[in-house]
Amino acid sequence: MNTFDYVILIGSAAIAGAVNSVAGGGTMLTFPALMAADFTSKFANATSTVALWPGQLSSLWGLRGELGHTVRAVVPLLVIGLIGGGVGAWLLLVTPSAFFDKLVPFLVLLATVLFMVQEPLARWQKSRVVSAIMTGEGVDAATGKAEEKPLHFSPGIVLFLMGVAVYGGYFGAGIGILTLAALGLMGLTNLHQMNGIKAVFTLGVNGVAVVLFICNQLVDWKIAGIMAIGALFGGYAGAGIARRIGQKNVRRVVIAIGLILTLSLLRRLF
Repeated sequence: MNTFDYVILIGSAAIAGAVNSVAGGGTMLTFPALMAADFTSKFANATSTVALWPGQLSSLWGLRGELGHTVRAVVPLLVIGLIGGGVGAWLLLVTPSAFFDKLVPFLVLLATVLFMVQEPLARWQKSRVVSAIMTGEGVDAATGKAEEKPLHFSPGIVLFLMGVAVYGGYFGAGIGILTLAALGLMGLTNLHQMNGIKAVFTLGVNGVAVVLFICNQLVDWKIAGIMAIGALFGGYAGAGIARRIGQKNVRRVVIAIGLILTLSLLRRLF
């Protein structure tokens, strides 16, 4: 690796940190940057996960107050995340590198599609909040806002969440979008509460994946370390710029990068 490679990796991580603080999708920046630096796809995937995890930890710390009365209720959700994330990470470890290389374009395309549906999903969530306020159902009488609701785990929701966790441990881009969709299906309408719960779940999914990747020596500590610093700095210093650009425009950039990367990987594959 030369100086230019290090600049690209640190820069991509910094931008990813800023993007994650606004719209999510930082993996779509760090993953291709690592591949461009001639790392294998499995190595790039694992290192990207490790590099961005400290930023997720700091995000959870910032959202800790949003959990409200559901702190204990998220324990089952965290257990699902740990189990599913562990299974997904293990599947990545046992997947032959040549086979994973063939899967990568389709995984990137899937993540890109998830970011495409993020905006319609957000509109659906907001419409549910407005409906709750208009009807007075599920509204806190003191504040007039959607009230915090308990988590009810039906068998279907548990299976869906387990699938999301497995995907998160295996690849991970777009896991936050899927998690919010699951919470919406569980009947939650308080967006702040949902974001706090999502942070716990994704931290668990990626946390167990990080441990497995490190234990199986799929991570370069030097690269992961400098990228983690870049992501933390970007999340702190770049969040304001990203917010001024706007969540919608940031999401569009992530989608464009995803589509370009998908086409590039498919051309390389075929």
